[in-house]
Amino acid sequence: MHPLAIWKILALISGLLVTVCYAVPDADFNAVDGPNVRVMRHEDGARTFFTRTPDNRTLTKKKFTANGRLQMLTIYRMDANTNPIGCKIFDASNKLLFKVSYGYRKADGQLVEERMFDARLFRKDPKTGKETPVQIVRYVFDAQGNRSAPIVYNLLSGKTFEEVFGVKSSALETNPFKENASPGR
Repeated sequence: MHPLAIWKILALISGLLVTVCYAVPDADFNAVDGPNVRVMRHEDGARTFFTRTPDNRTLTKKKFTANGRLQMLTIYRMDANTNPIGCKIFDASNKLLFKVSYGYRKADGQLVEERMFDARLFRKDPKTGKETPVQIVRYVFDAQGNRSAPIVYNLLSGKTFEEVFGVKSSALETNPFKENASPGR
């Protein structure tokens, strides 16, 4: 067979596989929660699917619009205590938009900071030569250990993360797989 024909066949097969991968969540849009799946139903009809690996080290969050189209995909990497240590945020076409790292206080393990980096463009701090985040989210705790609302530092001009995605932060408010968590209706 001609090499060009083989290339075209492989491209067609890979395109079909990508289509099938994105069609599976749409077909499973009304899925029931299971041991490794949680579904959040939002008031506007949108849904968010949380899927975890059996070892609890990866949590995938897929947000769908009310009509079932994938809006955003977030893949969290978790530590041994199921706290996120990093995540990658993709748009509906599976293009990597942001990389996020999470910082915890050593004394009690509380989340104190998120650093969000633009995955499409390396932004270098001229003083240190290191990559500069586009957004930093910090949390302060009161004497009772209650976390404050996030303090958000946007380091770029233009639209904020909240304006684009509708939330202030990429942090998980609650782990949807903890027994006392209520993922919503």
